[in-house]
Amino acid sequence: MHDFTAQYEALQRRDPAFDGLVFVAVKTTGIYCRPVCRARTPLARNVRFYPSAAAAERAGYRPCLRCRPETAPFCPAWKGTRTTVERALALMEAGALDHDGTDALAERLGIGQRHLSRLFAKHLDASPLQVAQSLRIQRAKRLLSDTDLPIALVAERAGFPSPRRMSAAFVERYGRAPSAFRKHKGESDVRPHRQNLWDCERRQEEGDERARVRTGPR
Repeated sequence: MHDFTAQYEALQRRDPAFDGLVFVAVKTTGIYCRPVCRARTPLARNVRFYPSAAAAERAGYRPCLRCRPETAPFCPAWKGTRTTVERALALMEAGALDHDGTDALAERLGIGQRHLSRLFAKHLDASPLQVAQSLRIQRAKRLLSDTDLPIALVAERAGFPSPRRMSAAFVERYGRAPSAFRKHKGESDVRPHRQNLWDCERRQEEGDERARVRTGPR
């Protein structure tokens, strides 16, 4: 994994080579983004980097509704090799944890459940269940945007045990109900969230500057 300086420089130039490799969390907004997001670059002291969307979400950050980081291409540094974690992710994409537990997934991979959890912690800084939840939400968002399926059917096809559980996951992740992501609702549902995601940081900096001017020598 790259060090902080290399990651921050990639963020400043919006380097697509880092898209899916790192996720950018901004402490002042509680939002995490892709390094290619077109929003204003935050100050380095307000940034944290995570190796996966699930890790950023576990730390309490919500995904940016502008660059949609939870849909970033999955390309960690070790992708391209036939690793156990990569095989696990392929099975999870197909719904392996939607109805069975991590013990069943580990058995299919020929390893122990604890070893599987250690591998996910090492490479993704998240548990298999946390990653599976992110995948379910991503599937649900695609179905909400691209189809007119009833909410109950969206929840079922996305892998949620019930519409109520899906709604709870969306509210926890986005502070909004699944129905807010229906494409036919139009841009008005999303536009309030598409302001410069780091405007509050800029306002804070400007406020600090005004305070220094007021308290400085007259």
